[in-house]
Amino acid sequence: MFVGTTINNLDMNIHEYQGKEILKQFGVSVPLGFVAETADEAVEAAKRIRSETEADTFAIKAQIHAGGRGKGGGVKIANSIEEVRMHGGDILGMTLTTHQTGPEGKLVRKLLVEEGIYYPGESEPEEFYMSVLLDRARGRNIIMYSTEGGMDIESVAEKTPHLLFREEIDPAVGIQPFQARRIAFNLGVSGTAFKQMVKFVTLLYHAYEKSDASLFEINPLFKTSDNRIMAADAKVNIDDNALYRHPDYLAMRDLHEEDPTEVEAGEYNLNFIKLDGNVGCMVNGAGLAMATMDIIKLSGGKPANFLDVGGTANAQTTEAGFRIILKDKSVKAILINIFGGIVRCDRVAQGIVDAYKSIGDIPVPVIVRLQGTNAEEAKVLIDNSGLAVHSAISLQEAADKVKELV
Repeated sequence: MFVGTTINNLDMNIHEYQGKEILKQFGVSVPLGFVAETADEAVEAAKRIRSETEADTFAIKAQIHAGGRGKGGGVKIANSIEEVRMHGGDILGMTLTTHQTGPEGKLVRKLLVEEGIYYPGESEPEEFYMSVLLDRARGRNIIMYSTEGGMDIESVAEKTPHLLFREEIDPAVGIQPFQARRIAFNLGVSGTAFKQMVKFVTLLYHAYEKSDASLFEINPLFKTSDNRIMAADAKVNIDDNALYRHPDYLAMRDLHEEDPTEVEAGEYNLNFIKLDGNVGCMVNGAGLAMATMDIIKLSGGKPANFLDVGGTANAQTTEAGFRIILKDKSVKAILINIFGGIVRCDRVAQGIVDAYKSIGDIPVPVIVRLQGTNAEEAKVLIDNSGLAVHSAISLQEAADKVKELV
């Protein structure tokens, strides 16, 4: 429900099985499951689950960084070991397309094989929704939850928002017992399930805080027929800024699931996010980058990317930025907008000239706006370089040149 890419690129996404490993570390209840990369490994996982739980059904779940896997055919229920092999073989290697992958889909390289949790018992199984995230406007964490969990939670938020509840947590004291009880009461559980829900909510919030997560999304949050409460699915995002405290989480990063150009940009300490426009942007500072994208849009263009080279732009990072932007064939022009505060403009200008010569022929117009320390010297360097580079003074002038050239 909250899946998306933030323009700051501050979240590390991980697989469901990895998120559940984190939850288990904090005592949060999850189904017994094991990851598999082949159909044979899936069968061995199912046999191990059966020996430990006596389960006679198994969930076979594709592991990709996207929601909507069930609707896309990436989640199957196996009623026997033979079906585990069949479904595992079908899902592994498939290109799974969901509303979050885009039409290109994602290749499934791993499976999660779990115990089946839908079984007859003293009560009816129920599915709920729960997430923990930061409300930036309020500056507090919130627990958002609903009685209507499952694959159609987006439509619940759109059509019946009164079925979504919020519990705001005071960071000074953390989650209180009365809040966990209120959540359990609003979800309509009772008896043993009520006590289990209170425990689950408390442990889940503690896990969120201690793991430095930016999002926990449990959908469905499941009540079994024997009143156990567990996370049947788990989407976990970790704040990149806290990864130095969690090297074990950093090791969970799956580069196969990330945009190759964003991975390459990260190798040069560039903050890059691909968009769907036709004007490449290279800027220093996230605020200036956002303003640059806005002025391009207002001038009739459309930004093709967000690229922040930071305060230490040099020839190497500038060249890397050029190469990354030019990998997008839809780019028709490149706008470089640098404010020389920490970095000197003449140094950036020399980096642009050196990068331009190193790359060779750049097939699109390049517009450069340099302001701040040594901006005049920088303009002289650009103008005398003999390169097909268009210089601009104001941001509006730069945007107008983009509009004219594109």
